[in-house]
Amino acid sequence: MGLNRFRTKTSWSSGLSRQKLPTCDGGGQTVDANWNAFYDRTVRFTYAEAMTDPSYYIPLAQAAEAAGYHAMTIPDSIAYPFESDAKYPYTPDGNREFLDGKSFIETFIITAALGAVTSKLHFNFFVLKLPIRPPALVAKQAGSLAALIGNRVGLGVGTSPWPEDYEIMGVPFAKRGKRMDECIDIIRGLTSGDYFEYHGEFFDIPKIKMTPAPTEPIPILIGGHADAALRRAARNDGWMHGGGNEDLDELLAKLNRYRDEEGTADKPFQIHVISVDGFTVDGVKRLEDKGVTDVIVGFRIPYIVGPDTEPLDSKIRNLEWFAENVIAKANQ
Repeated sequence: MGLNRFRTKTSWSSGLSRQKLPTCDGGGQTVDANWNAFYDRTVRFTYAEAMTDPSYYIPLAQAAEAAGYHAMTIPDSIAYPFESDAKYPYTPDGNREFLDGKSFIETFIITAALGAVTSKLHFNFFVLKLPIRPPALVAKQAGSLAALIGNRVGLGVGTSPWPEDYEIMGVPFAKRGKRMDECIDIIRGLTSGDYFEYHGEFFDIPKIKMTPAPTEPIPILIGGHADAALRRAARNDGWMHGGGNEDLDELLAKLNRYRDEEGTADKPFQIHVISVDGFTVDGVKRLEDKGVTDVIVGFRIPYIVGPDTEPLDSKIRNLEWFAENVIAKANQ
């Protein structure tokens, strides 16, 4: 962990769990009621769609907002390599060929575009490949985005499993976990609204301030199923489940154990989950009982080679049907 002038203070909000928030030299952000509001409410729903016609995203975001979804996921991909020995972590056999030729609009750009045509819908990165990027630039992008769209962004981050991502971005693949931890420290510091400096193994940043700063802390959500990812999530603001065949209850048990070990069990915490239980009212209740705060739902199998052939009107009908038959009833 790098040395920095970034410290924390303890705040309370309406009797909710205690939370440490960044501050420097007496300044910094305070807990906004909106930041903690959802911890007292029922589970929220996030609409997931990716690798489809880029022209669909704006009408899909508008339809999801109108239907009552809380958020929409935003994927991240830099490039697809011609050759690679890497495996995709969330398909049964590690196959990644379904990604070849799929369209991924750059994460911050698409979020700004969707935020401009919506007013309530949040956007959760699912997930941004953080260690391949300069953290100061990510902090500037995230702070600017939060200012433009009213803090409606969740910074889901992870380590890319593809060595090629690191190669094309000029970043070593080794020590990517430690690099990511420094990136997170720097993003928190540079989005605090105060002067901040950092001196670590990978990054050395003089005392600077970035403006605009978010008026609420940007939630940093960690994606991944490995023990290192779960422990990293326990130190931050939430965890993003990637689906797949691993037992969700076992992952949640590990996560809760790590939160106890890190001393963060009483801190507000988001748990975003993909599960078949998320598609029925009773199943949503089971997830809520397990501590899940956000259910991610999509209405097609994304791991298919070739273009998405589902028409836009069919996608909108599916998300509206789910909102009427599950979201509305689950939140009664």
